[in-house]
Amino acid sequence: MSPGSAGALSVTLCRDPRQFAALEESWNRLFRGCPTATPFQSHAWLHSWWLSYGKDGRLRIVLVRRGDELVGVAPLMLVHRPMPLLVPLGGPITDYFDVLVAEEHAAQVVPALARGLHRAARGAVVDLREVRPGAAAEELYRQWPGVSSRLADSTCMELPTLPFDELVKRMPASGAQRVRAKLRKTDAAGIEEHEVTEQEVPRAVRTLLRLHEKQWRGRGVTPEHLRPRFAEHLTRATRRMVRAGESRLTEFRLDGKVVAANVTLLSSGLSGGYLYGADPDLRTRKVDVATLLLRYEAGRALAEGRPVVSFLRGNEPYKNHWRPETVVNQRFLLATTALAPLLRVHESQVTGRERAVDALRDALPAARDWRARLNELRVR
Repeated sequence: MSPGSAGALSVTLCRDPRQFAALEESWNRLFRGCPTATPFQSHAWLHSWWLSYGKDGRLRIVLVRRGDELVGVAPLMLVHRPMPLLVPLGGPITDYFDVLVAEEHAAQVVPALARGLHRAARGAVVDLREVRPGAAAEELYRQWPGVSSRLADSTCMELPTLPFDELVKRMPASGAQRVRAKLRKTDAAGIEEHEVTEQEVPRAVRTLLRLHEKQWRGRGVTPEHLRPRFAEHLTRATRRMVRAGESRLTEFRLDGKVVAANVTLLSSGLSGGYLYGADPDLRTRKVDVATLLLRYEAGRALAEGRPVVSFLRGNEPYKNHWRPETVVNQRFLLATTALAPLLRVHESQVTGRERAVDALRDALPAARDWRARLNELRVR
């Protein structure tokens, strides 16, 4: 399409990391106007991820413009194993994928994104992981001009944003009684909350990751969380997102010492607890850290008008105590008609791998972080 008139749409493919960096302002305007977007579609998160994890020559971002206005984005990259694939930026450390579509122009932008992605995928299968139900990418899937397949992906847990007392009432009576008793002990301990400023983020992330490692020591910490590239990404992204109101890093202090810290990612549609660390010594004081964090985050989400408090991916037992709603992400496989055989091969590999994952989960019911470890095996 020609970009000549204000109403015409132009579709281009960004392969230059410098252009990606320069898109920040227009990307952020588009992001703020997308009601289904999650924090993982922000420029701060994805560009920071690229700086830590991206590889030269692999960037593939489909851009749709209406005149000079950015109205559509599909943020992808090229990988070559196990076959040529276009996969989302953000990799395994990102809980949700979506495309960005200007709501008022969606009827024109989605077909344009589909055509642009179809051209970009002439030699590769498109593998869109972790698509949250209701995402704009669902319409892209429906309008795809080639062959496609839909699979289930990770399980996520979500709570409606309610006053904390109402969340407690959702639990069985015995569980609710235990939670109230735990909170009385937590309050008696005198823990104080401190919301970290942008300037404090580097120091606070170091503290959080130290507590996270200490918390999981001997119990199988996710290896990626201990790597320098993850620390660099989390520091850089959180700092930018705190500045933009897209993230919150909260410290919980006891006698002036940080004993727990939590990174929460924010969008208009949800508040998502991304990563926390806690001193194991809190157990000796009978402080239930998960309940402490949820009470704080639920209160903030309610005050800010965010409709959902998300536990993000994973169905760990402590989450189920709150009777959350289960939301299963989707995985969309897309290809040109000429690459239909390649898509079917990839689909069979994916489903075979998932069966192996399920078998391992059943064989190791006590391995609480089995899925986190298996994330290491995901396509990179």
